[in-house]
Amino acid sequence: MTERILVAGNNAVARGAIQAGCKYFFGYPITPQSEIPEYMSKELPKIGGIYVQSESESGSIYMVYGGGLTGKRIMTSTSSPGLSLMAEGLSYLAEQEIPAVIVDVVRMGPGIGTGGQGAQTDYLQVTKGCGHGGYHAIVLAPASGQEIFDLMQLAFYLADKYRGPVMVITDFILGQTEEPIELRTLDFGPLPEKEWALTGKEKRGGKRVTHVAAFFTYQGILNYQMKLIEKYAEIKRTEVRYEKYLADDCDLLIVAYGSSARIARGAVDMGRANGLKLGLFRPITLWPFPVEAIAEGASKAGRVLVVEDSQGQLVEDVEASVKGRVPVHLLGMWGRHNVGGGGIIHPERVIEEVEKLNEG
Repeated sequence: MTERILVAGNNAVARGAIQAGCKYFFGYPITPQSEIPEYMSKELPKIGGIYVQSESESGSIYMVYGGGLTGKRIMTSTSSPGLSLMAEGLSYLAEQEIPAVIVDVVRMGPGIGTGGQGAQTDYLQVTKGCGHGGYHAIVLAPASGQEIFDLMQLAFYLADKYRGPVMVITDFILGQTEEPIELRTLDFGPLPEKEWALTGKEKRGGKRVTHVAAFFTYQGILNYQMKLIEKYAEIKRTEVRYEKYLADDCDLLIVAYGSSARIARGAVDMGRANGLKLGLFRPITLWPFPVEAIAEGASKAGRVLVVEDSQGQLVEDVEASVKGRVPVHLLGMWGRHNVGGGGIIHPERVIEEVEKLNEG
């Protein structure tokens, strides 16, 4: 019999990681994600794991780098300003093809940001590669506590499958919302042996393994970069994930992810009850982005409304996918104060925007 418990989203992050076999966490507390390292600091020693609070986010990502070289399942979590400090280390993880999971519980920015509001202002940072070198990381965007728990397990699987960093992005709303989750172990299939892992010669039967990129010649650099390009192309072909809700017969397609997608889904139900033919498209992978699926859905609907708790970041990828074939409108964070006293874009505010578009 599967156990069900009531937990907040940050707790679901930690529990999902442990369910995936993660025993090693290196991080630094920062709101609104501090419950994640707090939980790990208490629970990992009970299962023979290790928790280390680093001196900074910059330090923690390099602890992840070193730990990941052993082939163990490693993670860290942070929030927006902390992720900025991890940017260089993320680039190194991608370069050396070290599996790791990085969780970003977004706070409103830029700069130091604020810890007490929901926001989605890290979209560009996580999807475009916040470090140098043009690398990519798979980015998963859950929309519920259950999905957080499940996608944490998927994140570790994908990190091992493709040998690189995988990011999971949530926010204050998801991190602090309590809801029931089912504690289940997900099986995504076999994984390749980690012959590259630095586990010591004795554990490899005396065989010596060197984990160094082939940067000694110009051709070596080109070959290595081509290898990464081919890997990213494969991920784009095989790992795109999304969800559609009442999108097949709508005349206005709402595109949203994460907490905003939950709100948008409520608006779709509210609109349908009042004769508005609304549908929802929710990207689950922010990278690779579901370009073709959004283009197809937008073409069927004829109009798109992007709902995101930011100045307008997701909308850029939606516009690029649609390529000007249908109009794309944005409801961003500046419209939130009109309904509900501020802090969240409520479903009523989405319906208000839909009605404005219909009048126009």
